[in-house]
Amino acid sequence: MGRGRQGGTVPAVATAAVETGTIARRLHVSGVVEPIRTVGINSRMAGAILSVEVEEGVTVRRGDVLARLDERELNAELAAAEAAYDVAKATFERSERLRERKVITAAEYDRDRAAFAAAEARLEQIRARIDYATIRAPISGVVTEKHVEAGDIVGNQTRLFAIADMDTMVVRVQVSELDVVELSPGDPVQVALDALPDRTFEGRIRRIFPAADPVTRLVPVEVALHGESARAARPGFLARVEFALTAETGVRLVPASAIIADAGAPAVFVVKDGRALRRTVETGLTSEGRVEIVSGLEPGELVVVAGNNALRDGAEVRVVERSGIDAAEAGAIRADVGGDQ
Repeated sequence: MGRGRQGGTVPAVATAAVETGTIARRLHVSGVVEPIRTVGINSRMAGAILSVEVEEGVTVRRGDVLARLDERELNAELAAAEAAYDVAKATFERSERLRERKVITAAEYDRDRAAFAAAEARLEQIRARIDYATIRAPISGVVTEKHVEAGDIVGNQTRLFAIADMDTMVVRVQVSELDVVELSPGDPVQVALDALPDRTFEGRIRRIFPAADPVTRLVPVEVALHGESARAARPGFLARVEFALTAETGVRLVPASAIIADAGAPAVFVVKDGRALRRTVETGLTSEGRVEIVSGLEPGELVVVAGNNALRDGAEVRVVERSGIDAAEAGAIRADVGGDQ
């Protein structure tokens, strides 16, 4: 340990020079991962479920069969409708020939034409209902919900399945009106998932909603994850989104540990001629462990970044460069700071 001129212990400190660089303010908000699109599939007719072809988690393509309803009664109705259609068609064609020869009246012709149109419409209706009995995927994606099993009786518009398009995942977060004005669609963002703490994913702002909530003054912002990022994320995962906001260049920067935030204004200790001189500063942005200094310091000045918590203004100090601190020196700094000044 160094000794002061009065025989006391000289505290050891680590310093860093005031640098000139670029700093960007960063905003961190949380949201839940969701598929970009989820489609619910409902039954379009009442009936009994004959078979279910998929389970949750299965990837399907548009048009794939998801389930089948009992269509035997409809097939019987179809046979009757086809027979009625054939009769009505033959009658109408005969009426056309008789009308040309003026054997029947216009009213009789119109009657047979209307009967044929009704039979044709009935036939198309039955065919459509039979088509409804086969439940198909309206989009390609992953089955996320399955609400029925074979043998269940369902009514019209009963929810059967849900399919999610997971090629793109989105995180919708709420951003203050004061910050959202600095964001634009397409801006890159960093996304961290609590479920995958060792990885960081790159996303982009997909859209910014046009209106803020009138009570909270928050604006929804939707961030999209594509490719590998989308495959790693799952619906329901908690995501932490980091937006880069205002960027300032050519500003004076110091490590955040140099700032002393006590009851007064922010201050630092500047080392000059072997002494630590307390100096009040005006700070700006803070990002990634660095603080912008608006006024109070000049580039190149040395500020105390370790060992400054118990310093007194004008105290004699022993400077230890950061790059040269080993375990013993670090312990010495802690001991000196904790000792009697």
